[in-house]
Amino acid sequence: MLFNSALFVFGFLPVFLAGFALAGRIAGARAALGVLLLASLVFYGWWKPVLLPLLAGSILGNYLLAGAMRRLRRKRGWLVGGLAANLLLLGWFKYAGLLAASGAALLGLPAPALCILLPLGISFFTFQQVMYLVDTARGEVPECGFLDYACFVAFFAHLIAGPIVRPGEIIPQFARHRGRVRQEDLACGIEIFLLGLGKKLVLADSLARFADPGFAAAAAGHSLSLIEAWVALLAYGAQIYFDFSGYSDMAIGLARMIGIGFPLNFRSPYQAGDISDFWRRWNITLSFFLRDYLYIPLGGNRRGEARRNLNLMITMLLGGLWHGAAWSFMLWGGLHGLYLVIHHQWRRFGTRLPRLVAQGLTLLAVLLAWVPFRAESLSACRIVLRGLVGAGGMLLPNQIIAAIPALGAIARPVAVLPWLGAARTMSVVQGSALIALAWGIMLLARDIHTLGGRGRGLALIAGFAFTAQALIFAPYARPFIYFQF
Repeated sequence: MLFNSALFVFGFLPVFLAGFALAGRIAGARAALGVLLLASLVFYGWWKPVLLPLLAGSILGNYLLAGAMRRLRRKRGWLVGGLAANLLLLGWFKYAGLLAASGAALLGLPAPALCILLPLGISFFTFQQVMYLVDTARGEVPECGFLDYACFVAFFAHLIAGPIVRPGEIIPQFARHRGRVRQEDLACGIEIFLLGLGKKLVLADSLARFADPGFAAAAAGHSLSLIEAWVALLAYGAQIYFDFSGYSDMAIGLARMIGIGFPLNFRSPYQAGDISDFWRRWNITLSFFLRDYLYIPLGGNRRGEARRNLNLMITMLLGGLWHGAAWSFMLWGGLHGLYLVIHHQWRRFGTRLPRLVAQGLTLLAVLLAWVPFRAESLSACRIVLRGLVGAGGMLLPNQIIAAIPALGAIARPVAVLPWLGAARTMSVVQGSALIALAWGIMLLARDIHTLGGRGRGLALIAGFAFTAQALIFAPYARPFIYFQF
């Protein structure tokens, strides 16, 4: 079930809210949380009910393990065993196919068909429970009941694609919850949810029409012209921002409807002045997880410059691989690790670039790294990169060159650009206008969470009609980029 589907908005969500409020009023807070857990299991099992035992078993096993760790003095062995079990489970479902295919390729054998179904949200609910085990071993999480823990892991608002919420921040909120739905929480939550829904339906899904054809052509081995490559990349850079930040906003809004506070996950990341600043703004909860549970345990910056650079590279390479079972994701993580190393070395010289120059270089580096992230293979990545530097030629539709003859000196006229949007001549104009609007919002506008009530209201009014139209009349709900992740 998708947040951006009519079934969720008009069916699941109202029924859940009514059931939660009614249970809390009649039977108390524990009953309301019971409704929350039941609704979360229904939400998770809607796609593939066969996966429910995996989620339930993971929750129960980790809860019992954490309880055992609290009772025993020697926690390290139990912690290592628990972390190994969680990571092996994640590794089997997510990476067994990649490792088998890579091993077969090295041996010159055909890739084996393992037919492993990737469970929804396994990356996220695994990381949630890894945090819980580590924080329990550190003594940073108070003991809680099973219902509170199960709601912390399975809450449908963040179960599929985050944000990655810390146990010490969320479990106490469930423990002290009164089982009531307050009017101010509901109104604020609905507002944030609708703004996130608009990001997804109006902007991200519209931008996908201009990003997908170019990357699909590259995956099929077709060359991209300069315009096609840049339209595809700029459209995807905006699409993934509005898609994932829209999901995060919807998750925050859903939690707020019942009085649960989720952390902010995006803060105008394309306005960052350097790559470190970018990672303090993009997918903030993942950045904190990688820092606190991987980079710092590896030694952080405490063992010299060379070790810090190595730790940065390891952290970002593993962070990239966590995003998907493909070496191209690892390349994306490696690029960001390299960017961070270069940034730290540059800071040692004490030289500062002008703000706009630094922001422009950061944005260009981030955009170029999106190529391996989005491309379906390394060969497709190479085709897109060739197009970005003009190796695929400079082409423009006849009608545009007829309207602006001077462009004929630098571009070859063609009937249509085959890999741009709907392959119509005016796709250039439509795509350019949409991309300009999207990038104007990302580079110039404030984040919706820093806007006042008036600003949010205006943003909601501006996109509400388009959102409603897309929600009701779209032929299907386009999955989030981080769906089944």
